[in-house]
This record gives sequence, structure tokens and C-alpha cells, in this order.
Amino acid sequence: MRIVVDHDQCESNALCVGAAPEVFELDDADQLHLLVEHPSPDLRAKVEEAVRLCPKQAISIADD
Repeated sequence: MRIVVDHDQCESNALCVGAAPEVFELDDADQLHLLVEHPSPDLRAKVEEAVRLCPKQAISIADD
């Protein structure tokens, strides 16, 4: 699993950070960063929740 973020769509709402803080973080300038581009399978449910919660649909999962 690989996480894809469309930074042009992202509004830094931080809902993804709330759903999966092990994977996503906002810096001091409110820019979203991936902490882990290829998270372990045990984090999939959290990442799927982050994808679902994103109001701009800026996050997706690519199954490599």
C-alpha cells in the first residue's frame, strides 16, 4: 500500500492527522507531510479512515 496526496487539493484540515497520526502530520506552516509513504498493513484501517474523512479527497491509496 502506498499513500498518494494531491497537495494542490489539500487544505490542511488535519482530519487525516486525527485519523492516522502515525502516517500524517502538519508542520508549523500547516503543510501536510507523510511520515510513512508505505505504511504497514496494520495501519490500513486508519489510512482508509483518513481517505474517507478528507473533505477535498486529496488522499488516496495505491495498492502496489
